[in-house]
Amino acid sequence: MNTVSIIVLIVLAILTIVQVMRISEISSSIQGGKDNQVSEKDNDTQGKLLLLVGMGFVISVLVMYWAWGYHSLPAPSSEHGAEIDSLWNLSMLIINVVFFIVQPILFYFGYKYRGKKGTKAVYYEHNNKLELFWTMVPALALAVLIIWGLNVWSGLMMPENEEEPIVIELYAQQFNWTARYSGGDNQLGYATVHEIGGANIVGVDMEDIYSSDDIVTKSLHLPVGKPIKFEFRAQDVIHSAYFPHFRAQMNCVPGSKTYFQFTPTVTTAEIRQNKDVKNHVEEVNGIRAAKGEDLWEFDYVLLCNKICGAAHYNMQMEIIVETEEEYNAWLKEQKTVAETL
Repeated sequence: MNTVSIIVLIVLAILTIVQVMRISEISSSIQGGKDNQVSEKDNDTQGKLLLLVGMGFVISVLVMYWAWGYHSLPAPSSEHGAEIDSLWNLSMLIINVVFFIVQPILFYFGYKYRGKKGTKAVYYEHNNKLELFWTMVPALALAVLIIWGLNVWSGLMMPENEEEPIVIELYAQQFNWTARYSGGDNQLGYATVHEIGGANIVGVDMEDIYSSDDIVTKSLHLPVGKPIKFEFRAQDVIHSAYFPHFRAQMNCVPGSKTYFQFTPTVTTAEIRQNKDVKNHVEEVNGIRAAKGEDLWEFDYVLLCNKICGAAHYNMQMEIIVETEEEYNAWLKEQKTVAETL
């Protein structure tokens, strides 16, 4: 009922505005169109307001950097993460330099060249040097970013492994993640949505010879310093596996398999001792304590970075990065699909 009332009010408001505009047009027509004439005073006022808005806009960006800039992610916890951060930092440097040069000029020119009696716009037909400049400079900047980005991406997608990576599948569905480990043979068995049923939540085909030692879990444990090859599937809609602290992301597409690889370099226990992380945890827990809520402990997390439905915000999975010994001990405690299906 509330939704219907809001829609009705919005429609009525739009109709009211339309009618007021029509009345204004009729009134102006009766008065010979004088209401639509723009005076020099109007231009001067609008020019000053534009300059004021521009100054406020630029200042607000600076304030946001100052107030919330420290909320950025801590140093990356993967081998390739430093390259991703370097690429990001260069991109943001270029964007900010251009922004803080162009925006003030843009608003200032809007004020300086406001309408005045007796002034006439300059007819400037063509300038090859200017066109070459504003074409080549962005082109060169983009070429550097794209070539560098492709190089980083190829390293992520086609790494030169010194050791065989551990193969783990991440299965996405509204609104949760499921991990499937490849077991002792380090090969995942075939899986399809047509096999989903009962305890077989990811559709493992038990007739495949590589399936029996697969391990299906709702938690994601990773050994530090070991390359991990992730394979991704989705059951329903497009999801996106986002590992913010490892600087990695990949879409999960129904009916298709995607993958990437990274090597975690910092354990969960170690990242919790990071100065920035500790400060962030203290800040969050101060707010939670004031609200009477349970205190929070930092964990790596896998998120969905595609708006996949109503509970998209809650589609996350805890990631535990631990020593190889701890990882192997945890893995031994897990049951294989042959034992659970």
